[in-house]
Amino acid sequence: MFAPRTTPWPLVALFTAGYLAPYLLPTTVGRLERGLGLSATQAGAVGSALLLSSATAGFLLASRVERAGARTLARLGLVLAVIGYGGAALTSAVPAVVAGAVVGGLGSGTATTVAATRIAAEPDPHRASTLGLLSVSALAGVVYLTVPHLPGHGLTLAAIALTALAVWPLTSRLPAGTPGQRPTGPAPATVRLPHRRSGLVLAGTMLLWSLAQNALWGVSGRIGVGQAHLSEPTVGAVFAVALGAGLLGVLTAGALGSRLGRALPIGGGTVLIAGCIALSASATGLGSFAAGEIAWNTIYPVVLSYLIGLAASLDPRGRWAVLVGSASSLGTAAGPLTGSVLSAQAGFPVMGAVLGTGLLLVALPMTAVALHTGGRPLLPGAIRRRGGHPAALVAAATGTPTGAVPEVGAQEQPVVEIPLDGTPAPARRAYGTAAAAQSPGAS
Repeated sequence: MFAPRTTPWPLVALFTAGYLAPYLLPTTVGRLERGLGLSATQAGAVGSALLLSSATAGFLLASRVERAGARTLARLGLVLAVIGYGGAALTSAVPAVVAGAVVGGLGSGTATTVAATRIAAEPDPHRASTLGLLSVSALAGVVYLTVPHLPGHGLTLAAIALTALAVWPLTSRLPAGTPGQRPTGPAPATVRLPHRRSGLVLAGTMLLWSLAQNALWGVSGRIGVGQAHLSEPTVGAVFAVALGAGLLGVLTAGALGSRLGRALPIGGGTVLIAGCIALSASATGLGSFAAGEIAWNTIYPVVLSYLIGLAASLDPRGRWAVLVGSASSLGTAAGPLTGSVLSAQAGFPVMGAVLGTGLLLVALPMTAVALHTGGRPLLPGAIRRRGGHPAALVAAATGTPTGAVPEVGAQEQPVVEIPLDGTPAPARRAYGTAAAAQSPGAS
């Protein structure tokens, strides 16, 4: 009998609190622009400052969660989110709003770091991350449907602050010490990052991957109104339906699990996203605009969930999950500015073609990383005594928690000979020369 899987609800809630700010970035920037009289560039800069602050927290804390404790850091992040976003929502002074967004971004980044670290230590990180994406997508959809009917520049910021406040009681169920098993040997901060080359490639491609997604997301409203000639309520309805489709995408990712591996959903999904971006950017009517946006928002969370799971599988301590997530935040921050510059210089269709081509290029190294770190299961006895990489591939391909099969260092392991009583040691001359033509198993 297999033990029933327990749902890590505290991690799902913390994941939601950390990821909600990036999900609500378009409406946050729009509200700041209209409510505070900022230009589109100025409001976008505030959003970029928020995301850069979140990414900074991830880079700084990637290797410090074990030392400080998950519960302590999670509570610190939630406090910063409540103070930062709450303060920005309650004031109309632009400098105070900017400062609150930066402080809140630090809180979001800290919460995301702790959630990513703990999810990487779960027996099924893909399932935990899928539940987190489902939760944040549903909550963001509610906000998108509610906020347009209410006045004020700080409603989305207040929603993020209230979410962080609601998650606080669940932090008591987080451990105060090291997540997962405590390895013997060097201190956690000094353990070398595994899969360095794969991790660096994945982080670099995730930065470009997220940049392309948010370059389109940042100008989608302008495409719908200016190029597709739709009204603002119609564009809002398309976005609401697209977010609902995103929920279906997350449910699909959860249902598929590891059945298709990681390479096919990541590589094939990214290729499909490239086509959706090109379609949306060239839309001239409701049909093409809605088709591109809805299809894109359906596929995007599916690919993202597998990318999060891939990053988590590279290091059971969660450091690569945090670093890759922080690199993704950098791309998210630069996305709206990139989309604005490309569309202003060359137009929306050319912007879509450029972004789509870039996604096709990054799909190749992403797929290569997924194949390299999650290959086919090995046959019995194929685990080598040096390097240990085949053992790691078995764990990644069969669903075994990463880290359950330790990698062996470069040093040769000693072989212990166990003599058997009553069995004489055969003489060296008793062995014949193995013939090349002998069949396997022949004496």
